[in-house]
Amino acid sequence: MPLSEQEQRLLEEMERSLYHNDADFVATVGARRGRPNYRAIALGVLIAVAGIVALITGVALHQLAIGIVGFVVMFVGVLIAITPSKRSVAEEPKGPTSSASGAAAQRGFMDRLNDRWDRRQDGQG
Repeated sequence: MPLSEQEQRLLEEMERSLYHNDADFVATVGARRGRPNYRAIALGVLIAVAGIVALITGVALHQLAIGIVGFVVMFVGVLIAITPSKRSVAEEPKGPTSSASGAAAQRGFMDRLNDRWDRRQDGQG
């Protein structure tokens, strides 16, 4: 069942409010991801493979230090490969805003929702 126009507007308003008021949460969740950084992935894979080779070499030569260094290098390579690039951080969506809607956005979504509720209750009672 499709959303009505009012429900769509309310959903869009909630999304804008979330982006505006809680940008850290949006960035953490990763709502929008950019293109993957293939250069970092390739570099990370190459470093991880070098770490695996060093780890196996350390085990074959019975050299604990070489094995530990190999494991650390492998771990760093995997981190480089899976860490998202700084360009993929979601930005706040930009839309047409007037001065009245800008002032309303400063108050916060829940405050506006509470005000609407109060106005409805006053009108009915």
